[in-house]
Amino acid sequence: MSSTGTLGEERSIAEEEQREILRANQSASTPVVFVHGLWLLPSSWDRWADLFRRAGYATLTPGWPYDLESLEEAKAKHEVFTGKSIEQVAEHFEQIIGRLIKRPVIIGHSFGGLLTQILAGRGLAAASVVISPARPRRVLPLFVSGAITIDPTIPSKLVALRPAPPELRNTATRHRAVPLKYDEFRRAFANAVDEDQAKRLYEQFCVPASSEEIFADDFFQPTEATNLDPRPAPEVHCTNPDRGPMLIIAGGKDHTVPIAISRTEIKHEQANEGATKYIELPDRDHALVIDDNWQEVAETALKFVRRFVS
Repeated sequence: MSSTGTLGEERSIAEEEQREILRANQSASTPVVFVHGLWLLPSSWDRWADLFRRAGYATLTPGWPYDLESLEEAKAKHEVFTGKSIEQVAEHFEQIIGRLIKRPVIIGHSFGGLLTQILAGRGLAAASVVISPARPRRVLPLFVSGAITIDPTIPSKLVALRPAPPELRNTATRHRAVPLKYDEFRRAFANAVDEDQAKRLYEQFCVPASSEEIFADDFFQPTEATNLDPRPAPEVHCTNPDRGPMLIIAGGKDHTVPIAISRTEIKHEQANEGATKYIELPDRDHALVIDDNWQEVAETALKFVRRFVS
């Protein structure tokens, strides 16, 4: 999808997004809006969108305010990924949703999962599916190399920390695009698949990401490094009665959003009076929406959506 503005500049709704909105509004079907996370592009949802379209939904795969059309273009033009806060990205998706006649289902992964929580908490979702959500500020960031250690005698309760990649530990990168090297992608995204698949996923899907969101949400930072960004991350309003039904899906081998974080998130979301369900897939990592077994996750999401939204 092409931007209507210049690189690095806030853009309005892109032409392809406008076409998706028009098609959804002309259809009698419920819209499903897919929200991708950091280091991915909207095309990461193409197979999901096809599955939901065949199930009778009108699908939209909007970009973030700076997304480029192709993987090659995204890798070549790092500067486009800088300068956008989480709130700006949330507002962009809210603008798109505001143009839909029907309230949509929203499905998001990783930072897209956090954005889905934010948007659902604003009453914008008929139902939502949150997959491996990047944590709001209330949850301690946690990166582990193996099983999570939970010690009830320690106030934080989450004690097994693993360092972030060097680029993300360096605050000088906070206003720059941050690419992942293959070994970082392997460790953070694709640790539960074989080497050949991990390399293929890296080549097929991984693009640079804006460090604005990473630092604003302390995504990769240990506790003592919090509040690096003076702008607070947008709040997740878990108790809004208009939040709608929500499913949270977590991968048991996820190194980027460990299972303890997802378990904490479901406890917060269960304060909502609406239906809230939680599913753990024990052998899946952070690449669960793009790997060769993506359909297992997609069909789990589709089954939940069908229960509440026709």
